[in-house]
Amino acid sequence: MLEKTRFYIDGDWVAPATAKPFDVIDPSTEQSVATISLGSAADVDAAVEAAAKAFPAWAATPFAERVALVEKLLKVYVAREADMAEAISKEMGAPIDFALASQTGAGTWHIEAFLDAAKEFTFEEPLNAGDDSEMIVREPVGVCGLITPWNWPMNQVTLKVIPAVLVGCTVVLKPSEIAPLSSMVFAEMMDEAGFPAGVFNLVNGDGPEVGAALTSHDRVDMMSFTGSVRGGEAVGTTAMQAMKRVTLELGGKSPNLIFADLGDDLASAVERGVRHCMNNTGQSCNAPTRMFVEASVFDEAKAVAAKVASDIKIGLSADSGNHIGPLVSQAQYDTMQRYVQIALDEGADLIAGGAGKPDGFETGYFAKPTVFSGVTNDMRIAQEEVFGPLLVMIPFDAEDEAVAMANDSPYGLAAYLNSSDKERIKRVSRQLRAGMISVNGASFAKGSPFGGYKQSGIGREGGLFGLEDFVEIKTIAV
Repeated sequence: MLEKTRFYIDGDWVAPATAKPFDVIDPSTEQSVATISLGSAADVDAAVEAAAKAFPAWAATPFAERVALVEKLLKVYVAREADMAEAISKEMGAPIDFALASQTGAGTWHIEAFLDAAKEFTFEEPLNAGDDSEMIVREPVGVCGLITPWNWPMNQVTLKVIPAVLVGCTVVLKPSEIAPLSSMVFAEMMDEAGFPAGVFNLVNGDGPEVGAALTSHDRVDMMSFTGSVRGGEAVGTTAMQAMKRVTLELGGKSPNLIFADLGDDLASAVERGVRHCMNNTGQSCNAPTRMFVEASVFDEAKAVAAKVASDIKIGLSADSGNHIGPLVSQAQYDTMQRYVQIALDEGADLIAGGAGKPDGFETGYFAKPTVFSGVTNDMRIAQEEVFGPLLVMIPFDAEDEAVAMANDSPYGLAAYLNSSDKERIKRVSRQLRAGMISVNGASFAKGSPFGGYKQSGIGREGGLFGLEDFVEIKTIAV
């Protein structure tokens, strides 16, 4: 078992002010794979002071030199992809092939995207072209507190750390205490790449102590948080009391609209939607968890969805292959079971999966890929984020009804639209109140803005939009 009790502060691995051992559990085996230490306000203070001390020199470092260090980091990251994948697989249960290709690959993708965006980013430009009497200057915000979740560790770490350090900020990262190992590997990479002491710091810990201490610290200029709405409310409220800059990437209950005009492509659209929902064992904030299907083809769609969900393979995180793994924790498994019972109590019709663990998986936090029909959009399972492999299917008669139900949600992160009608695609995609719209299974390009409306958060991450998050705007008129 690994002993990973130190924090990365001011360019060195240091012991916590007070040791608070905490086991990292492998969700497939329910056994401890590592011991970390939870931090305290004293550890946060040391990390923030290191970041504050490093900020002036780092902000003054030529942009080209900062870019060169991130380019070096990318090479280190790629060279150690196997180490990163193993850490992610063990800490949060991602099957090893998925952990390498998708989970670790997301980090590579975002680092590359930010390096591409850096070529277009401008720190100074005239307000009006050709007239330098008034200049718009972009400057780094300062010391940034970064809090990241367990479900896509490197996706979120790279979406925050890389743009922050590129524009000249210094950072203190608090990863999820449930899945901290990948971030500790990332800290090793930052060290190997040669970032100056204090530019990047890492303190493990929980939200109530370390997260709160970081958010309320008077030398932290900005907080960037990804996680639950409840966590986002706590971070946002505390940060705004001191008027800190805040970006929040929170939950989702993303709609997936499927129209009958698809014809022969209906089955593939339904299958794509089910598999996307179940991907990462349903633990993705942008998962299409509400499938709205035109009533004339609803029965056909139900049959396809039930078969696809029932055929999804389940396996251990350490095993190679195309399967989903366990949920991240006992708490997450219990949440999934609670929502299955809520759905049954609300009168929904179970057409795949259901309560309990899959056959042959008595150990581990494994859940059955589950699909409910007979659902109305006001039911709890259609309104609340489950964060597990649970899909609800709801019929609609008319386009405006589908749009109204899709938008009838406290969230607005992503939406999915499937239709062969070009005018409908144009019309509906502009009516959907969500930050990201995928049409007919289209993937988003490198550097696309990630974020949403309503309770899905504040701000956008990725590419040029992510760089803009970490700068202040100054106007100089001469």
